[in-house]
Amino acid sequence: MSLKLPRTLRLDPSDTLVFPHAAPPGEWAVTGSFLFLDGDPAVLAGKERAAFRAGFLGIDSFGFSTLVVVSAASEAERDAAAEALAAQFEARLGAPDRASARAAAREEIAVAESLCGPPVGTVLALHRTLEDGEIRERFRALRPREGAVPGSDRRHAYARAFDFYETDEPPEERLDLAGLLTGKPHDDPP
Repeated sequence: MSLKLPRTLRLDPSDTLVFPHAAPPGEWAVTGSFLFLDGDPAVLAGKERAAFRAGFLGIDSFGFSTLVVVSAASEAERDAAAEALAAQFEARLGAPDRASARAAAREEIAVAESLCGPPVGTVLALHRTLEDGEIRERFRALRPREGAVPGSDRRHAYARAFDFYETDEPPEERLDLAGLLTGKPHDDPP
């Protein structure tokens, strides 16, 4: 059985606009839910709330990515990802020592590996919520249409639905797409 791990994926620049720090494409990723365990996700707002709701965590950058892609990996790459994550646990999160940081990193890598049951190339999305005081994660596998070649057709399953542009102007109005579909206002909690 071949080893697979998730890598960050960026189909458009939206991650750079919605997260506090976006992960570059192509780095190994974990779910990153551990970042939200010590705080109250219910009080998060803006970019931090977006990271809580839908962000995978890039191991090297500690930035967020909306999507990851199931990717083949070697044992050496898995071990290097675990070591890099352990170093992050020490440097950024104050792990008490390298041994405990390594143990925690290996657990996170094992969870990430467990998400990669679908074939290489499958795109995964994450939806994280707070339910009854506990963080819940749900994952979706996104697959291109049968026979589709990425980028060959505007109707491709991974084609962009929107283009994003940074501006200095505040938005003029707020559009509630979910509310439009259901006929009632929509403001779901984190």
